[in-house]
Order: sequence, then structure tokens, then C-alpha cells
Amino acid sequence: MLFEKNADNIYFLKHLQDLIKQRHTEMPEGSYTTKLFNKGLNKIAQKVGEEAVELVIESKDNNDELFLNEAADLFYHTLVLLTEKGFRIEDVISVLEERHKK
Repeated sequence: MLFEKNADNIYFLKHLQDLIKQRHTEMPEGSYTTKLFNKGLNKIAQKVGEEAVELVIESKDNNDELFLNEAADLFYHTLVLLTEKGFRIEDVISVLEERHKK
């Protein structure tokens, strides 16, 4: 089953969000994540929107590498936004699981 084969990969997103949360707590100088948090919620939300648009644009082309890089950027910035709002990726997964039950 595909899910079983890739189940461990989802834990990387949790690890990445743990690192983002650590950046949010420690706010180390020179960190891109720190810069985002310092700019505040509106800027973080704007970055999510920008990355979503860039992903849509790249989906129209045939460059899989650029498409996947934009998808990664969107995931990363979404994790930053979730962290800023006090949520975790697990919260989103719970919503998706609940929808799947219906």
C-alpha cells in the first residue's frame, strides 16, 4: 500500500515544524524563519499566497523540478503560518481525517 511505504516521510513535516517552532521561540539572528516571524502574521500570510500563486504558475509548465520546489516552498510557508497561529500540521491532518469519514 502506498501509504505504508511513505508513512515515515510525513514525520519529516512534523520535524520541520518542530524546527520552525524552535526558531519562533529562540529567534536566532540570520535565520530566514526568524525574519518571517519578525515581519508578523500579515507578511507570513502574504508569503503563503505568493507561494500558492507561484505553484499554480509552475503547474502550467512542464518543469517538474520547479513545480516541486514551489510546492515545497508552499508547504514550508504554510508550516510557518500554522506555527504563528498556534497550530500544528497534526491539526490540519485531523480536519482532513474528519472530512474523509463523512
